[in-house]
Amino acid sequence: MSSYAIISLGGKQYRVHEGERLLVDRLRADEGATVEPRVLLVGGDGAPDLAPSTTVTARVVGHELGRKIRIGKYRRRTGYKKHTGHRSRLTRIEIESIGAGAKRAAKKPAAAPKKAETAPTAKTETALPDGYASMTIPQLTEAAGGWSREQLEAALEHERSGKARKGALAALESALEEKH
Repeated sequence: MSSYAIISLGGKQYRVHEGERLLVDRLRADEGATVEPRVLLVGGDGAPDLAPSTTVTARVVGHELGRKIRIGKYRRRTGYKKHTGHRSRLTRIEIESIGAGAKRAAKKPAAAPKKAETAPTAKTETALPDGYASMTIPQLTEAAGGWSREQLEAALEHERSGKARKGALAALESALEEKH
């Protein structure tokens, strides 16, 4: 399968294949380090995927200077001549793999024991106040004063197990302290 990807590095886009080496603008990674650039498109034998969930892994081979660009300035009849030059700082990378994210996702089925752990939280969700999931932090702060201790503890556990909104945690903890 001749798969390719379009990646974005340093504000520029590159079409890459596995094993390909290319020069890009200087990266801050050390030699031998691996880099995962942003993937814009993955294509191959089938239709291209515009919203890929796969990753591209690249290894930094080395840092180089680009070819010299010579710049000459001249003003006629004044004797003004000025010559300067420029060499871009570049990094040579090698594309190691395209689509490693799909392989990693395939290796994750060991998450089955977590489902057993999340089953008790279904019981605590019944103790959550009505409409809790759609509440904003100001609404939560206002309503927390009228909840029972069990509802407050269930909501606090829900916040800690999820994305843990700071304002929600603070409001629930202060409401629990008031219940003491």
